[in-house]
Amino acid sequence: MKELFFALELINEFIWGHIAFILILALGGYFTLQSRFFQIRQFGPILRSFCSFFQKKARSETATTGIHPIKAFFAAIGGCIGIGNIVGICTAVQIGGPGALFWTWVGGFAGMLIQYSEVYLGMLHRVKNKQGSYDGGPMYFLPIAFKGKWIAPVICVLLSFYGVEIFMFNVMVDSISINWGLNEYIVIGVLLAAIFIVAAGGIKRVGEVCSALIPLFIILYLGMGFWILFQQIDLIPSIFAQIFEGAFTSQAAVGGFAGSTVMLTISMGLSRGAYSGDIGVGYTSVIHSESSTTQFGRQAALTIIGILLDTFIICTMSILLVLATGHWSSGIDVTLMVQEALGLTFPYMHFFMPLFLFLLGYTTILAYFVVGVKCAKFIHPKWGPRIYYAYAAVALPLFAFVDAVHAFLLMSLSGAFLLIFNLLGIFLLRRQVRFNLN
Repeated sequence: MKELFFALELINEFIWGHIAFILILALGGYFTLQSRFFQIRQFGPILRSFCSFFQKKARSETATTGIHPIKAFFAAIGGCIGIGNIVGICTAVQIGGPGALFWTWVGGFAGMLIQYSEVYLGMLHRVKNKQGSYDGGPMYFLPIAFKGKWIAPVICVLLSFYGVEIFMFNVMVDSISINWGLNEYIVIGVLLAAIFIVAAGGIKRVGEVCSALIPLFIILYLGMGFWILFQQIDLIPSIFAQIFEGAFTSQAAVGGFAGSTVMLTISMGLSRGAYSGDIGVGYTSVIHSESSTTQFGRQAALTIIGILLDTFIICTMSILLVLATGHWSSGIDVTLMVQEALGLTFPYMHFFMPLFLFLLGYTTILAYFVVGVKCAKFIHPKWGPRIYYAYAAVALPLFAFVDAVHAFLLMSLSGAFLLIFNLLGIFLLRRQVRFNLN
């Protein structure tokens, strides 16, 4: 098994360090130039548009078809803002060194307009369903891009596999059972039941859960993080020097850090950042396509705020915490890095961190899961969801007992293949994308 996962890691590193690297930067750069830096130039209007969705619903937003745009937004970032922001992103610096954060930023900046485009195309080609909502996403626009129906089931299978979030389930089970002293089998059973019950309500219910939990986490986590960084403010300049220097030079071994090449640093930064922000995966497009709004650009622009929160704020906070406290090179388990960093200042983190991970992991797993159900239903309306639930009931408990790094690797690989198909398809349909708020 070690040889198998070593081979898979080499494949994963090659895809993210070469193919995905080129695709993300090329397509993201193309859209950035073609839109005249839309993500910067229109950020003010995008933010005002986001805030207006919280106000009294406009007449055009009270349509009976679809769900409210804000619920779609929170359901989508429920999948983005998760354990990947605390645990997954730390593997980037653990393996690739501090410079990986720079490439995470690069991927996030380019990914803003990639995600905008996939949501825009998903809504442009969506169809109404019998449940009073919409179905959209890459399985609807990629057949147009590749001029063949074969791509839709391939994407749905990959998204169904991606939708069973084995990595975050693994981290949740470990964190709760170890820190709270609970039996692993009981934890697994309770989590499975909680996932299946809420997921049965679809994206609308997931959006309601995420809109209640995500803001709470953001306020608490950023509040604690900024307090610790304030205590270490004298180290911040040297930390940023490490980040920028490490982005372009090979890094020697330091403490528990084994050293890395520039290509490994790029691979880690891009892959972990893309995984955390779901850049190019297509899942975000499926969720936003259920929005009731008919202003495709306005809904798609919400993804820019999502990436800002996910990559430039929360992921950055996590990495700065482990760099400032030295835990990135201490050799401790990656699942404990942020917990130990926060624990230096705040007591009882062995109790609160599992709660944080539960809040984040639960919302993420829910968001992914409902997308997987929709994809399984696309393949076969009757048997698809049943087979998908059966697969989840087996895969989630099974991968709760494997190394979290191996679970993350499988998710990263499936995300890489999804990214390749989606980005090529988006490029082929690039002329259909309009960068505006109408």
